[in-house]
Amino acid sequence: MSDILDELHWRGLVAQTTDEAALRDALAAGPITAYCGFDPTAPSLHFGNLVQLVVLRHLQRAGHRVICLVGGSTGLIGDPRPTAERVLKSKEQTAAWVGRIQDLVRPFLDFDGSDPACAHPAVMVNNLDWTAPMSALDFLRDVGKHFRVNAMIKKDAIATRLASDEGISYTEFSYQLLQGLDYLELFRSYGCTLQTGGNDQWGNLTAGSDLIHRVEGASVHLLTTPLVTDSQGVKFGKSEGNAIWLSADMTSPYAFYQYFLNVEDASVVKLVKIFTDRTRDEVAELERLVAQEPFRRAAQRLLAADITTLVHGAPATAAVQAASEAIFGKGDLGALDERTWRDACAELPHGAVPAGASVVEALVATGLAESRNAARRLLGEGGVSVNNVKVTDPERALGADDFVHGYAALLRRGRKAQAAALRA
Repeated sequence: MSDILDELHWRGLVAQTTDEAALRDALAAGPITAYCGFDPTAPSLHFGNLVQLVVLRHLQRAGHRVICLVGGSTGLIGDPRPTAERVLKSKEQTAAWVGRIQDLVRPFLDFDGSDPACAHPAVMVNNLDWTAPMSALDFLRDVGKHFRVNAMIKKDAIATRLASDEGISYTEFSYQLLQGLDYLELFRSYGCTLQTGGNDQWGNLTAGSDLIHRVEGASVHLLTTPLVTDSQGVKFGKSEGNAIWLSADMTSPYAFYQYFLNVEDASVVKLVKIFTDRTRDEVAELERLVAQEPFRRAAQRLLAADITTLVHGAPATAAVQAASEAIFGKGDLGALDERTWRDACAELPHGAVPAGASVVEALVATGLAESRNAARRLLGEGGVSVNNVKVTDPERALGADDFVHGYAALLRRGRKAQAAALRA
């Protein structure tokens, strides 16, 4: 337990703490109980939430107790954004998303005591359980009494919204009271003395530690993680404006794997340290390979494999690796399972073609050729393949056997450019 804080620092997982010396002593004397909250503002967690799950995972494996809170009540309110008011979700939708997120979180932590590396099973809680029975009067008297409005309006998101034309509703303004109540409840019920979260959540986190100090006269701890950005300061986890989700039905394992396979050299070692269990010696070797043999992309391959296995499991990783190899000309497309093949095609440029269409028509439909004449020239130059087999005949038609799983054929122009011809 004594070196877990050093490990988190080395992995780049510490941005701020309330009192690092006191936290270090508490961790060394542990076990302590720590928690992190996840709000059901969408039907899935996203890449940014994975950082917090990794922190809880490290703490649990270091012998500490961890609590995963999915916010059935805070999800009904919504954490204030600096830009605009959130659209409130119905109680039914929020409850459904709570269930989805609970199911999504379970594989990351040991909840049943089956992992010998974990001394204490994790606990799953829903803050609706203690918020719903509380009356408005009790909430205002027992919780609201301990908050000072002048301090609340100084928090970044609140201050930004107050300065805008739209302002902020009392509903969202009260969010930090609800989050503070969570920490107080977990302190009382489980002896929880550490809350973790992203660095942009510092204001909400201090609401809880301050409330505990005022009500119980106790000092508790906070730990935040840095926002994960690339070398240009842009948040990871965004792809053409869409979040990289942890649920397979929102971001496929194939798309997830490809995202990390294409991470820039300047960021890949940092991500390996954060999201994998690789040792310091292994990371040092990856740093050497990135510096001396970047063309091998060894660090990216390891990162993509490890993080996909963490999120989706080893069988899914094996499937997407096989698909990646096959699509880039080194494997058997027919050996891929149908779901992985469809997921892979979704990430390629694609176009629909009717049964019996020629390769020339397919090249144009998928955008690999600007015109039929251009497609014929490519075929004549020997630069076209169908399902990794070179094609030169401009009259060659796509038969039923060319559409893998009856769905799509892989077209390639040159070594790198490829697209999927979807069967219309």
